[in-house]
Amino acid sequence: MSRPRIVIVGAGFAGYRAARALSRRTGQHADVTLLNATDYFLYLPLLPQVSAGTLEPRRVTVSLTRTLRGVRLVLGVADRIDLDGRAVHYTDPEGRTATLGYDRLVLAVGSVNKLLPVPGVAEYAHGFRGLPEALYLRDHVTRQLELAADDDPRGAAARCTFVVVGAGYTGTEVAAHMQRSTAELARRQTLPDGVRPRWLLLDVAPRVLPELDEHLSRTADRVLRRRGVDVRTGTSVQEATHEGVRLTDGEFVETRTLVWCVGVRPDPLVRDVGRPLERGRLIVDPCLQVPGQPEVFACGDAAAVPDLERPGELTPMTAQHAWRQGAVAAENVAASLGVGQRRPYRHRDLGFVVDLGGTRAAADPLGLPLSGLPAAAVTRGYHLAAMPGNRVRVAADWLLDTVLPPQAVQLGLVRSWSVPLDTSSPELARVPGGPGPSTGSPPGPDTPTEGAP
Repeated sequence: MSRPRIVIVGAGFAGYRAARALSRRTGQHADVTLLNATDYFLYLPLLPQVSAGTLEPRRVTVSLTRTLRGVRLVLGVADRIDLDGRAVHYTDPEGRTATLGYDRLVLAVGSVNKLLPVPGVAEYAHGFRGLPEALYLRDHVTRQLELAADDDPRGAAARCTFVVVGAGYTGTEVAAHMQRSTAELARRQTLPDGVRPRWLLLDVAPRVLPELDEHLSRTADRVLRRRGVDVRTGTSVQEATHEGVRLTDGEFVETRTLVWCVGVRPDPLVRDVGRPLERGRLIVDPCLQVPGQPEVFACGDAAAVPDLERPGELTPMTAQHAWRQGAVAAENVAASLGVGQRRPYRHRDLGFVVDLGGTRAAADPLGLPLSGLPAAAVTRGYHLAAMPGNRVRVAADWLLDTVLPPQAVQLGLVRSWSVPLDTSSPELARVPGGPGPSTGSPPGPDTPTEGAP
């Protein structure tokens, strides 16, 4: 008798955890296949430190083949889910199409950049959901500072002005780490008189980190403002152009950098599954099964998981929930094959941590409010404990960052056109003539690229 085939689509927090747990639970009793666009799991919370130059890019990536024993990795992007035929259609990195059959399916495709109908944003803004976008931002910001050294004062001021939209978890950490990085880089550049790096953090909410505890919000706001970040709540972007952005209060800010961190939306793949959605997320029951499809499970950002602690609400789209849901999905998939017992997804918040760079952080472990050095220690300790690999290398980079100056170089490996905001695969940089939804030809020689945001 053939072994049951389990296919997991996506290796983010939910998919990676599900694959790891299933490989341990099912052992030799099932074939576990993981379909993912890259051969690594990306630890997203540390991505701002890659852009700031604190961590090397490979530090935040964990090899799937080395850490998921007994799991078959298939490189590719899922194009379509055929529920009737129990098959996943995908495109591999070389543009070839293929199909994976399954007996059990776990959809953990995650999320992509959230888009709003703001003129110019799709053309001039860049998101922050994948490693290519983080590498691009690092190069772009370094390039702007270097170009500003030979520009006129007005042009230099525009190049040294950086706008981050969205003061949630990602946007706040991007602004905090990048402000610290550019301040250090500027000390090694000869900029025109009176020109210094200027960071703006915008959000329509009344405070930064509006989804988190007020203690975290106040601490982050205080650190940002002391560093000189221009925090503007109740304000966003009305229009983006090549020369800058017009804010909702009518002010025009000349800039060449617009970082879009307004939130996320479920991966577009779930729209085409053909099952009911809620807020764009695939509806599941408390055991993470898709109603009417007992062989299909969904977890993470793409799943509308009922919050049993808050009846009538859905669990938020956060890494903590995705990680825990991946484990529960694995248990319930195994139970459906006769191994173990089913259980619903329940959670209890243990607190949140926000790394603001250096010795600054905000944390509330188990409800205990912390700031400053104690919060920084808890924050980095939490990340080291949560990472499924590379802990020693990450700790070594943090140590080196305290004693060595940053490397002020741009590699130019990721260009502006290769990381469009409107992409269903932010983990992949667009390549000329390549396959997938983020492909196409690079702009012509007369098309502005690196000078634009």
